[in-house]
Amino acid sequence: MDSIFELPDDLLASLVESFPCRDAQIRALATLLYPRAAPCRNLIVHGTEATGKTTITAGLLEALRSAATPPLNYAVVKSVECVTARHLFERTVGSVADALEWEGPASGGRCETLAALTVELVRMLKDGVERENRGERFVLVFDGIDRQREAPPTLLPALARLSEIIPNLTTVFILTTPSPSLLRVSSTPQLYFPPYTKSDYVTLLSRPPYTPPPLPNTTAQETADLWARFAAAVHDALAKPASRSLPGLARACAALWPRFTAPVAAGTHRAREFTKLLVAARTYFQDESILEPGIVLLSSYSNLKNGASAPTPNNNNNGVAKRNGEATSKDLATLLPPTARLLLVAAYLASHNAPRHDQTLFSTWHSGRRRRGGGGPTTRVKRTRHRKIARKLLGPSAFVLERMVAIYAATRREWVDDGGSEEKDGGVGVDGDVGMAIATLASLRLLVRVGGAGGGDAMDRGGKWRVGVGWEVVRGVGRSMGVEVEEWLIE
Repeated sequence: MDSIFELPDDLLASLVESFPCRDAQIRALATLLYPRAAPCRNLIVHGTEATGKTTITAGLLEALRSAATPPLNYAVVKSVECVTARHLFERTVGSVADALEWEGPASGGRCETLAALTVELVRMLKDGVERENRGERFVLVFDGIDRQREAPPTLLPALARLSEIIPNLTTVFILTTPSPSLLRVSSTPQLYFPPYTKSDYVTLLSRPPYTPPPLPNTTAQETADLWARFAAAVHDALAKPASRSLPGLARACAALWPRFTAPVAAGTHRAREFTKLLVAARTYFQDESILEPGIVLLSSYSNLKNGASAPTPNNNNNGVAKRNGEATSKDLATLLPPTARLLLVAAYLASHNAPRHDQTLFSTWHSGRRRRGGGGPTTRVKRTRHRKIARKLLGPSAFVLERMVAIYAATRREWVDDGGSEEKDGGVGVDGDVGMAIATLASLRLLVRVGGAGGGDAMDRGGKWRVGVGWEVVRGVGRSMGVEVEEWLIE
């Protein structure tokens, strides 16, 4: 006796070959949709963006439509293309009619409610199809239904109830993150598409249409091996901050590949010398302006206004290094406002100077002048047998927010010339700009809260923070204001 449960193995093998790294998801999806397997009424397919949910679902349904016995038909409705809920309903009716090649009488009216949608679907699917062929199934796919605009709160539960009225209907919901009791229907299967791993990315990028043409003076196999190692290096360097999806990683590889293989084309390096090529192109993996040329648009426009020449398109080093003393677009001195720069330097001093030296450095009660570099002869001179490590080379220590603000208030008058506005106001005050600058630094992870990060007010004066930048960055920020930060550090 033949089993009633079977899957088209040949068809699934071709799909697995077309969509690698998704074998388990393809087989599970085929089991829940194939008429002779275990078809379900509702199915939730979820996962992050660019994980193959829509492409694999549409490809599987297209393959099953031509090979399934009894017949299987489907329609895909993209919620992103629907402006309102009424637009979604009318698009659904039109897609189902096109998939069935419906020749019956048209509705003639507008489909504005869920009740009207149910009536139209019942008329086309139940009365038109089941009467002629009771074994045929229909799959209705709603792609990105969680992003539907102007959706009523009962939209998803009502769509999930359609399969109770139409027995031969399977409704598939493709979304990003399902919430608990999303459909308000018990026992709804969910299929998760996890993000691709590093090995998955390398496998996908090593297949057409992502593979590059062979390089000059190399064979196709050497180019393929170099491309695989290059894709793995790009993933390690840029996957998390710049390209978290397959299309983003593919664009990053396509932008960096000509610059990475330039020494091979010039004949100075061979394709097998991957380490030398990586060292020669390490600057390209550290500069986001190559991946997104629009980042340097503002700085280029400013240079043109100041009379500088425009950069040529064939300049491979554009945005990689500083030229003629001009700061690049990623320089914090050109991106941060003055208050944020002052607070960043104050945070660095608070992280690398001991609290007991604050009075020596920033107080004016004794001589009217602040002492730098440890206060000169007031510090204890005691030679030790071991050599101390410079404070700027050590890791930052935690400090309370009130101490950083106090350092900012004590140094602002000397570091920034506000045209005598502080004397008119009676001193340096801490206003709303300071709070806004602290919030900006915290959002950029330039200031990191180390105590009570999960709760409490971020502006609590007793909260502990730590600076998130190193010595080179702070020195550049200080010099942009004419401040030598090293003079304010006590070794």
